[in-house]
Amino acid sequence: MILFTLRCAGEHEFEGWFRDNAAYETQAGSGGIACPHCGDTEVGKAPMAPRVVKSAGKSSAPTPAQVRAALVEMRRHVEQNCAYVGPRFADEARRIHYGETEAKAIYGESTQDEAKALADEGISFGRVPWVPLPDA
Repeated sequence: MILFTLRCAGEHEFEGWFRDNAAYETQAGSGGIACPHCGDTEVGKAPMAPRVVKSAGKSSAPTPAQVRAALVEMRRHVEQNCAYVGPRFADEARRIHYGETEAKAIYGESTQDEAKALADEGISFGRVPWVPLPDA
């Protein structure tokens, strides 16, 4: 997975996770990425700082704790910026894709069969590990 900082034509910046650069290009080219702030689908990559390794002797691979922290942060971001649709995720994603309802960022649950059907229809979505939040 790769994380890109994206910017819409309205200059709103947001992040998006993609399997690889080709997946981003496909989704962006088909208008499949919408700004969570204004819904604009004219989206491009924003300038990003390169990842720099500070020491030649240290591994740049993240530790398990760093991976978990990133997943917790991603969960918080999704919960704050997307509408929860629960087990209706596949139906809602389909309605948005076919223009039957307003485009908006959503999250929820789907079965393996529902996810496969969405992919077979060419509907762009992502699946991420949903880690429990640390106790407050």
